[in-house]
Amino acid sequence: MLYECKIRPANAAFSGCFPQLTGVLDDCFCDIESIDVFNNFKIYPRIQKLTERDYFRYYRVNLNRPCPFWADDSHCSIKDCQVEPCPEVIILFHLANALFSFYLCGQYSQVANANTDIVDCEQAQDLGAINSTLSNYSKEAFEDWARHDDAQDHFCELDDETSPDADYVDLLLNPERYTGYKGPSAWRVWNSIYEENCFKPRSVYRPLNPLVPPRGKGYSSSLCLEKRVFYRLISGLHSSINIHLCAEYLLAEGWGKSLWGPNVQEFRQRFDPAETKGEGTRRLKNLYFLYLIELRALSKVAPYFDRAFVNLYTGDRQEDRATKELLLQFFNETKAFPMHFDEKSMFAGQKIEAKTLKEEFRLHFKNISRIMDCVGCSKCRLWGKLQTQGLGTALKILFSEKEIKNLPEHSPSKGFQLTRQEIVALLNGFGRLSTSIHQLHSFRALLKEKR
Repeated sequence: MLYECKIRPANAAFSGCFPQLTGVLDDCFCDIESIDVFNNFKIYPRIQKLTERDYFRYYRVNLNRPCPFWADDSHCSIKDCQVEPCPEVIILFHLANALFSFYLCGQYSQVANANTDIVDCEQAQDLGAINSTLSNYSKEAFEDWARHDDAQDHFCELDDETSPDADYVDLLLNPERYTGYKGPSAWRVWNSIYEENCFKPRSVYRPLNPLVPPRGKGYSSSLCLEKRVFYRLISGLHSSINIHLCAEYLLAEGWGKSLWGPNVQEFRQRFDPAETKGEGTRRLKNLYFLYLIELRALSKVAPYFDRAFVNLYTGDRQEDRATKELLLQFFNETKAFPMHFDEKSMFAGQKIEAKTLKEEFRLHFKNISRIMDCVGCSKCRLWGKLQTQGLGTALKILFSEKEIKNLPEHSPSKGFQLTRQEIVALLNGFGRLSTSIHQLHSFRALLKEKR
């Protein structure tokens, strides 16, 4: 029997509600248990294989665009970005003046913590740097790939596709995981997204530090469906990113090798109902909701790729055929899910009001994609921009249902089109969501062991 997961008292242990996160999600008739089974046994294995193919592993991105909203203040968060390093002369000066507090790596610190701060700074530089290694074959192929890109109706800032400052990045060499990027700079990015761009329920308080528990009782149903959906999408994306950082945490370093794995304490800090006053469970439910939205978009866009002349071009015909076959098999799985989100319930009111809401969605989302240029960590910016573009592409698909249905069977259309970048972002972005849900099972098992 389906039921809602009850929020336990704040002083309860993290061994009750969350490990059995269950029930029907708000705004759609779908239960979490069904999503878990479907994702972990049907979707996750396929999306992993798909994103390892050449077409999907390379993403073109401009990591050098300046933040359009505020001056970059993320000192020593990462190297190879527009971030000031930690000059040795400043470090030596502060160590020599042991009786005074000083400013190091963007935050005030006492001399007792100086060595720790220096290590954290250097660690963040190493962990967040982009591995720009590309084979000669890849570099030559990219020029050939470029002529296959075409776009319109963008939900995100797509200057990366044409900017001379943009470069292809091998996603497999730059996995999304803990980088040491934290503090006021990171908090400001999410704070700006929530406070300035979301249709935020008034009862949800978002402080500068997102780890600080909210003041209100949480999510409010006072917003219309469309605005609730937008807020939950952003919250779900935030939750997914946090799960990746907790699941791929730097546990130990030594002798040139690093040990990565799940950090249970970090996970509890972000999602334990006792640590977040019940907000953690809601955050995880929003992750599932976001998963359903993107899953629905993937099932709706399948006809676009079904057409014979649409190919996933890399220059290797055998590789291209195999990749498209895997993609079509993946789409068949997405279409088989029995409890899809009903996007027809969105924008179903008066035409003028619906049109206005759609435009609000588009503008809000474009602004969020620009905020990602303010992330002061190369790897964090890479994955933030990719997942934002992936979600924007999913919304573009859901808003283009009529255009997709009317696509010509044997020739390109002047209407609905997807660029290579949008396709790569869509599949990799959804892959990240699928991985998040898969990783939750590991945390459930670890938390049970610690009870």
